[in-house]
Amino acid sequence: MRARSSVNRYRSRLGRSSSSRPRGRTSRSYPAVWERLEAGLFVGQRLEDVRVSATVDLASIDTGNTDRDAHVRASDLLDVEKRPTMTYRSTRVWGEGEDWAMEGELTIGDVTRPVTFAVEFGGLVDVPMDGSRHAGFEATGEIRRSEFGLDFAPGVLGDVIKIQLDMQFVEPKAA
Repeated sequence: MRARSSVNRYRSRLGRSSSSRPRGRTSRSYPAVWERLEAGLFVGQRLEDVRVSATVDLASIDTGNTDRDAHVRASDLLDVEKRPTMTYRSTRVWGEGEDWAMEGELTIGDVTRPVTFAVEFGGLVDVPMDGSRHAGFEATGEIRRSEFGLDFAPGVLGDVIKIQLDMQFVEPKAA
């Protein structure tokens, strides 16, 4: 793929999990996914040209519990009125064989921090129904919510948020 590819929204997801208490104590993990995600992949002639960008509508969080979703969106947690989106822009992709990584900048609200993801390439598939080519990737990483100004309930909620992306990009059709 030597072009800008768009994300297949039906086969892509961004998930996260966090614990209800800091590690070392009894804790429970709360997984969630965001339903509204836009992403793009640009593959150029060289590895140095590869770029990934993504924007997530933070109000689209789904934890599987509507009351918890409303609480997470509220001003004492994510505050989606103040922080409507989360964006990621890669700055570098590197690796070889099966060991790949992507570093970039994650912005939540008005705070931007560097984040590195471990990346696994799932492969390329030509879809017979429409002739499109799809590329699959998984990426995992961690952030500390306190580094993004999300420091509500310290000592009650864990600081480390695990992020998992399961992405499928669709190569644009030739014009």
